[in-house]
Amino acid sequence: MKMSIVLRGDLKMSCGKAAAQAAHAAVECTLKALKGKWREWAEEWLAEGQKKVVLAAGSLEELEELRRRAEAAGLPAEIIQDAGLTELPPGTVTALCVGPAPDNLVDSVTGRLKLYR
Repeated sequence: MKMSIVLRGDLKMSCGKAAAQAAHAAVECTLKALKGKWREWAEEWLAEGQKKVVLAAGSLEELEELRRRAEAAGLPAEIIQDAGLTELPPGTVTALCVGPAPDNLVDSVTGRLKLYR
């Protein structure tokens, strides 16, 4: 079981901003999974140590395509929009979370992406 968090590389967020957006994404997807039809996956993921990977997308369009693919595959997915209190304008889409779900299903959506740096 794992979760992929995909951050927009084109935004050039500071390390702190990227970490905060990744955290928002992880929390939102976890809550969605626990409250929805993915509860069993979420509980297994929590019991296994909450494996996560943080990846990069090159654009908003790529992030939205990944979300569509995740939802079509029946996976929990959440898009994160920034509140605009620090570095970015309000409503800027910063991140996508996919999972928690079985590794192979998450990888079918995000497996070709590179690590966020």
